[in-house]
Amino acid sequence: MSLPDAAFLFELADAAARETLPRFRQPLVIDNKPKEGFRFDPVTEADREAERAIRRLIEARYPEHAILGEEFGRSGEGDHLWVIDPVDGTRPFICGVPVWGTLIGLTVRGRAEIGIMSQPYTGERFYATAEGAFGEGPHTGRTPLKVRDVGDLSGATLFSSAPELFRGAMQERFASLVDAVRLTRFGADCYAFAMLASGHVDLCVEPGLQPYDIVALTPLVERAGGVITTFSGDRPEDGGDVIAAATPRLHEEALRLLNG
Repeated sequence: MSLPDAAFLFELADAAARETLPRFRQPLVIDNKPKEGFRFDPVTEADREAERAIRRLIEARYPEHAILGEEFGRSGEGDHLWVIDPVDGTRPFICGVPVWGTLIGLTVRGRAEIGIMSQPYTGERFYATAEGAFGEGPHTGRTPLKVRDVGDLSGATLFSSAPELFRGAMQERFASLVDAVRLTRFGADCYAFAMLASGHVDLCVEPGLQPYDIVALTPLVERAGGVITTFSGDRPEDGGDVIAAATPRLHEEALRLLNG
């Protein structure tokens, strides 16, 4: 079976945007989901309704495919699994900061093959299909994505969601990575991975991810020429502690520090 094309990814992203955009920078009822290690893990109606909209379209077009979503879990079985995070970055979403995105990816026999990160407020889409990795936006049109090569860690820009995600021995090891790179920034969530694939960021380090946090971003990084694995060097589709790097050299150097 051939893979779905970009047009279907766009259709899914459009359906999600019809639920998220009208609620962005508007008064929201914010619930707190129980999550180990987090005092506050927000969820809103935007998360739930966007996932419902995406699921409806997948179920209509590909009823034989399974679906895993952050808000409503898994349905179905089989080799093809859609993995959805309707609002990746709910924290920036509720703060009115447009670095959240809708993540939609498809795995085939466990491997991420296509995916999209859609940021509807800025009108940007970053996506990977069988043809490659591309970005589209109101100021750029359709552009192939390619990572950059800054050499070693001393020239690298590092992103992570929040410093408090690193605890214990991992905190010390992450600090050593921060000391080794040129620039460290926090808080861009999925948008940072898109910037890595676009050639503006060199490392993304995120501990404790779930599959719906990373499946859509994996083919985006890989088809742009980057490397993405767990800290142990395994495939990242099941989540865990994940690192994305623009080059194999940066990946190797960063892992050496993160693993002590």
